[in-house]
Amino acid sequence: MCIFCKIVNNEIPSNKLLENDDFIAFHDLYPKAPVHVLVIPKVHVECFQDVQAEMMGKMTTFIQEVATLIGIDKSGYRLITNNGEDGGQEVKHLHFHLLGGAKLPFEHLTDETHKNL
Repeated sequence: MCIFCKIVNNEIPSNKLLENDDFIAFHDLYPKAPVHVLVIPKVHVECFQDVQAEMMGKMTTFIQEVATLIGIDKSGYRLITNNGEDGGQEVKHLHFHLLGGAKLPFEHLTDETHKNL
């Protein structure tokens, strides 16, 4: 069982912000921004490539609700999901990183980075 499934089953504690029948949002243990929340489905879906459109529709509404709850809906935020090994996915359970609370840099997209591609 993956770590996110253990959070869903309350086997591992998390700092939950919002929960409904289908999804949970909780603070990331290793934040990369002033606001860094993880949003996961309660059912195990390994990655974005495997998710069904119906679930994404519901998840979109849930993520928007989380953004409003934490007050970043108007100022803006970054929403990231990593898909598969080459995409940097570390936990094999669909999850979105909701980052905000400040103007977020795009350090990984500098001209210098592009020269090395």
